[in-house]
Amino acid sequence: MNTKLVLLGSGTPNADPEHSGPAVAVVVGEAVYLVDAGPGIVRQAAAAADRGTPALSPKHLARVFLTHLHSDHTAGFPDLLLSPWVLGRERPLEVYGPRGSRAMVDHIVNAYQADIQERLQGRQPATDNGWRAEVFEVAAGRVYEDSRVRVDAIGVSHGHLPSFGFKFTSDDRTVVISGDTAPTPALTETARGCDLLLHEVYSRRGFAEQEPEWQEYHAAVHTSASQLGELAREARPKLLVLYHQLYWGASDDELLDEVRSRYDGEVKSGTDLEVY
Repeated sequence: MNTKLVLLGSGTPNADPEHSGPAVAVVVGEAVYLVDAGPGIVRQAAAAADRGTPALSPKHLARVFLTHLHSDHTAGFPDLLLSPWVLGRERPLEVYGPRGSRAMVDHIVNAYQADIQERLQGRQPATDNGWRAEVFEVAAGRVYEDSRVRVDAIGVSHGHLPSFGFKFTSDDRTVVISGDTAPTPALTETARGCDLLLHEVYSRRGFAEQEPEWQEYHAAVHTSASQLGELAREARPKLLVLYHQLYWGASDDELLDEVRSRYDGEVKSGTDLEVY
């Protein structure tokens, strides 16, 4: 299998040490396509490289697609921009994301000017362009294409923030990543028959124990396990993988049971650094 998905981080804003910040790598041969930059992304990539995916060596991290600009999905961005540069990346980081991405990147670059200038002008060896970013603010539709992969953005429903899921199509696999979203017909249709659907989820049992204002919020902008089961029953991916799991006290087995109450296909609860 030439194309694989490496789950660098399956977490949420909750500070769960077993689930690093949300970040995904689609690896096609030796080419890396990151989705989101949650906290810990570069160290997780280094760990994945040590575990058998050398393409994820930090100096090779040079392209990222942002689903949306919530902090749990972008707090690792300064790390992704600067650490691979310090470790030898020679070219600018390519950033594909929603409206607002360019302003975020510009502010981060400005915030780290003291560091950047010291590394460029001091005694430490540093490449000239590895600290830079090329930002492409995208809309729904085809956002990227090269000889290995085609990437399409799908508009999803996650409150007022412009938000996307992404579909990666290579010669051997089709991978769809939901980002954060309530159930969205366009995403379901895009995922129909795909090889792998990576989708966010929250536990219905845990949801019932939340305060009313949090229930209202999560019901509006996220996807419950039973809703995901219904979505998957319509889309029929070859493999469904859960990530960004809001457990609220539920176990992985309970979460999977909730999905399977509506869906009889193959489903796994994602684990950091697993390869699919």
